[in-house]
Amino acid sequence: MDGKGRAIDNVFIERFWRTLKHEHLYLAPPTDGMGLYAACKRFVHFYNEKRKHSSIKKATSAARY
Repeated sequence: MDGKGRAIDNVFIERFWRTLKHEHLYLAPPTDGMGLYAACKRFVHFYNEKRKHSSIKKATSAARY
């Protein structure tokens, strides 16, 4: 939870959820809860292991960590 006057506390996780929705879920909406779970799991793996991030010099999150 953000404290009063702390509008940018959640900026990174909010950006992640936006990316998940716009790059994956809106393009191929799941039909049930299990499909949603599987789609999110695949995307998180892709996001951490394969997606190159410009903010960390085109490296993957896993490589940077």
